Amino acid sequence: MAGGITFTAVESTKLAPAEIFGKTIAELGAKDPNIVCLSPDLATSTKMGDFLKVYPERFFNVGIAEQNMIGIAAGMAKAGLTPFASCFSVFASLRALDQVHTDICYQNLNVKIIGTHGGTSFGQAGSTHHAIEDIGVVRPLVNMTVIVPADGAETANAVRAAAATPGPFYIRINRGFDNVVYSTQDYGFEVGKAVEMNPGTDITIIACGSCVYQAIQAAKALDFDQKLKVRVLNMHTIKPIDKEAILKAVKETRRIITVEDHTVIGGLGSAVAEVIIESGKACAFKKLGLQDKWSPIGLHEDLMAIHEIDAQGITKNVLEVMKKDFEQDEDWGDEV
Repeated sequence: MAGGITFTAVESTKLAPAEIFGKTIAELGAKDPNIVCLSPDLATSTKMGDFLKVYPERFFNVGIAEQNMIGIAAGMAKAGLTPFASCFSVFASLRALDQVHTDICYQNLNVKIIGTHGGTSFGQAGSTHHAIEDIGVVRPLVNMTVIVPADGAETANAVRAAAATPGPFYIRINRGFDNVVYSTQDYGFEVGKAVEMNPGTDITIIACGSCVYQAIQAAKALDFDQKLKVRVLNMHTIKPIDKEAILKAVKETRRIITVEDHTVIGGLGSAVAEVIIESGKACAFKKLGLQDKWSPIGLHEDLMAIHEIDAQGITKNVLEVMKKDFEQDEDWGDEV
């Protein structure tokens, strides 16, 4: 569950997903000599510098050449190594897509891609650095597992799971500090299994990444102000997605909102909608995210507010969805 951890402004940066990733990969490197790291001249930005300091002979800076980085990682995997290749999410998913598709996924190689600066978290860098399509781009790739951690603790769990699981992984984390969702890493993380952050029977919010914290805050406010019982699911794994948790929410709350720092086309919302449609079950449904438009330039918290994926925006949309009708009976036969 959320909450419980305390920190100062100085200490807070140490809890950032990227910082935790750097420390985790260095710890894993001590246990597994086959782990190697690759960077396109971004060791400082992606926090791979922690690994570089202790294992310089297993760190490879390929220069500003993301496509080459992925190709080299594929070759290393073919030789029996476990490469972690990290760069900005927008470049890992778009610029290097051909290499990710053909060199890694087609051969089902054991390469772990860590996409940093996900979503609009590097908002002030402009549209070229906003990774708003990456989930929709990598999700269809055969053999690819896609994880979007909610905070630093979950990032550590995702990286450890990737290291222990054969096959391609895409783990998307943000730039800088994210709000703390988990006070401990020991909460039962499992690839492909959503985590219920808040119980509820009136409506379900399904979120990933930085939007999980915002969804929790919205649920608390709605309970206090409106007496609404809002279920919050942290859908950290986008592929394979937790179909059971989604359909349970449909049956028990009949209203679903998805929230993501990503375009509403092809990402978490689309993945959830696919599960609901294939089940033949009806519910009130809405996708929050970038509504098929570019994001303006600005600080992450401001952009989240503009796109209504912060707590206030989520609260507003929950109240709107609560007004929508859905079929009241439990006879799903006429809906299939």
